[in-house]
Amino acid sequence: MSEQPSELAEIQRQVMWNRLIAVVEEQAQTMIRTAFSTTVREAGDLSAGIFDLDGRMLAQAVTGTPGHVNSMMESVGHFLRKFPAATMRPGDHFITNDPWLGTGHLHDLTVVTPAFHRGRMVGLFANTAHVIDVGGLGMGPEGRSVFEEGLYIPIVRCFVEGRPNETFFDFIRAGTRLPVELEGDIYSLSACNDAGIRRLVEMMEEFKLDRLEPLARYIFENSLRATKAEIARLPRGTYAAEIRSDGYDEEILLKAAMTIEQERITVDYAGTSPCSTRGINVPAAYTRAYSCFGIKVVVAPEVPNNWASLAPFQMRIPENCILDARRPAPVSVRHVIGHLLPDLMMGCLYQAVPGRVTAEGASCLWNPPLRGGASVSGSPRGNRPGLPDFEIITFNSGGTGARPGRDGLDATAFPSGVRTMPVEATENVAPIVFWRKELRPDSSGAGHTRGGAGQVMEIGARGDLEFACNAIFDRVQNPPKGRAGGKPGAAGRVALKTGKMLRTKGFQIIPEGDRLILELPGGGGMGDPALRDPADVARDVRDGLVSPEVARRLYKVVCGKDGVPDPEATAALRRS
Repeated sequence: MSEQPSELAEIQRQVMWNRLIAVVEEQAQTMIRTAFSTTVREAGDLSAGIFDLDGRMLAQAVTGTPGHVNSMMESVGHFLRKFPAATMRPGDHFITNDPWLGTGHLHDLTVVTPAFHRGRMVGLFANTAHVIDVGGLGMGPEGRSVFEEGLYIPIVRCFVEGRPNETFFDFIRAGTRLPVELEGDIYSLSACNDAGIRRLVEMMEEFKLDRLEPLARYIFENSLRATKAEIARLPRGTYAAEIRSDGYDEEILLKAAMTIEQERITVDYAGTSPCSTRGINVPAAYTRAYSCFGIKVVVAPEVPNNWASLAPFQMRIPENCILDARRPAPVSVRHVIGHLLPDLMMGCLYQAVPGRVTAEGASCLWNPPLRGGASVSGSPRGNRPGLPDFEIITFNSGGTGARPGRDGLDATAFPSGVRTMPVEATENVAPIVFWRKELRPDSSGAGHTRGGAGQVMEIGARGDLEFACNAIFDRVQNPPKGRAGGKPGAAGRVALKTGKMLRTKGFQIIPEGDRLILELPGGGGMGDPALRDPADVARDVRDGLVSPEVARRLYKVVCGKDGVPDPEATAALRRS
């Protein structure tokens, strides 16, 4: 009986921990329901979390991207240094899109809000969301400094004790092509923090809490202990890997040496390419965000994500390499390089725990910013009406890498985790037509387990009028690699329907009467393709994912276009 109170207290603390996760998930869902930008509403490109008074993350929403939440984890401390907790008041909301104080580029807005209970500040809620337009050159790699990339918002109050800061909103409305959407998103981000605060207060009343520090201590101690225990199970040593990006005008080399010790993992990025003159550079916080994620999903996936569970993962990033871009470097599309980092981490971890690591995937989102209207084509010529002005981003993904025991996922975003946007949602808000969007045959890397399939997209403007694409694509010159004898996934391809090849990065015009063709990469395979179950190969042929020719050449499986296998011919081919 003497142990019962302690056991009950342990259960209650665990219930409160789970409740916090539910609170921040409702915070994120409020943003999705109220957001103006399709990037948030349809794709879920956001994050939400609760922090203690020292700016340490207690819990994050399940909904959201690792790049946002793990770099936002660092940003709350910057807010507190600018506005100490003692200066904050109920109803205050603070905002920034500073790439070095937020989540890596100007298109991400981070809002931080103090939470009060019974007149006392007990914590902070924070969220980040990707918005469609902040002026400047728009989202793309063409800028040569961050000042060309859009409206730069320092850490300021956007709401003061519940009242909008009208001077701030005047600047916001004047600095974007989409003033209604941008202002609406800021209200949405503030509202979602308010929703989190309401639920937190209800929780604290229910459990008779007057402060969060004891719960925070419990969360941090258990998370740190659990993560260290998982690290201790790994083989000690230093493991090196490298990966290449297509870059802007030359290839980028990413190198990592991962050292696994008893209670921590350190990654050294020595040898990585220097900064680019274009906007593919990565601020260090975003590098740490995706590096930590790539390690954690392999080493300690079951431990909830918070400040303590990420603390044992440490990075050494050489100054002025492309993974530690300093202000005012251009960083608009930092995700193109940043999304490769989990594959790089897994390249190291594959040498230590091969059974827990996937093959390389498409990794980088293929999310073309599209623009049209007078800013692209000028005034309409003759009596033919032109396109209305529009600016839109649509999120799409290639295939993920094969897993040791299962195939990769088709057209699925990893590591970002964002959802593919329905074509109807984009066509509803912009004069864009998706003439084709389908899985790409023979794009999966062959293997004992195959990679996920990429997709093919054909995009035009209404009336096949002229429009522009700010290309931010990768994995064209450097397709995803397989592991353990698995084959690489298909490389990406960017072209016009009339056949002209386009650059993989940069602002380009799709002429009147033509369309944009995107062929997204497939994921790499895992293991010898000749060991794949012929029934699985035949199913892929029936589904149109693998052609009979590839089935015969790579998988050593003979079947017709109808996917009906020939067991005798297959056995003979495999024996040969």
